[in-house]
Amino acid sequence: MENFNAAAVRDILVAKLKKMKEEQGVTKVVLGVSGGKDSTVCAALCARAFGAENVYGIMLPDNVQADISDSMKVCDSLGIPRRVINIGEIHKALLGAVENAENLEVPYHRESDINVGPRLRMTVLRYITQAIGGRLCGTGNLSESFVGYCTKDGDTSCDFALLAELTSIEVVEVGKTLEELPIELVVKTPSDGLSGKSDEERMGVSYLSIHKYIREGTSGNADDDAIIERMHRASAHKRSMPPKITLD
Repeated sequence: MENFNAAAVRDILVAKLKKMKEEQGVTKVVLGVSGGKDSTVCAALCARAFGAENVYGIMLPDNVQADISDSMKVCDSLGIPRRVINIGEIHKALLGAVENAENLEVPYHRESDINVGPRLRMTVLRYITQAIGGRLCGTGNLSESFVGYCTKDGDTSCDFALLAELTSIEVVEVGKTLEELPIELVVKTPSDGLSGKSDEERMGVSYLSIHKYIREGTSGNADDDAIIERMHRASAHKRSMPPKITLD
């Protein structure tokens, strides 16, 4: 991390957003605010570039979200408009519709159910974004996309991916330079808010190891390298457009 200038990266990202604003005529930005570090940092960067009043923080709990106060604290600290839209009943209706589908037996699948939340959130965010004529900010980071720790057609769907070239460790460093943010939210332990486990518990490898692998070619631990490489190979489909079945 000794060669990583977090303040310079912060300023580059804000400048890129301002350029997009000028060139594309973007005046409003929507993003899902989970209370985690990624969406927290994205919200702050967007507020600097577009003005706090033009950044809409949407909180999307699936029934009960234990740390929704963190999401509210992010929005209130930045002075951005915030809305809470509970997707719990939508989620319940979807599972009920599938369970009662005629002539089609679909067994309950835990991982599929976990991914329903992110996909429903993206549908709601897309609706709001289009309705107000804005752009949807993606909040995923490079570490997550590299190992596929993201939901296809869920949090991977956006109009611009603000943190796409920053590892999880680097996002924290950028966040530390944003004095308008509560530091406890910048360094908060990442979790998916769905399974009850931290990101690192679910992946079986630390974000520091992933960071080292991406930036140095190895985490320094053969077992961690093997996990990262396996996850990277298995998730290649998440990082590319669907392949075309050609006629030649």
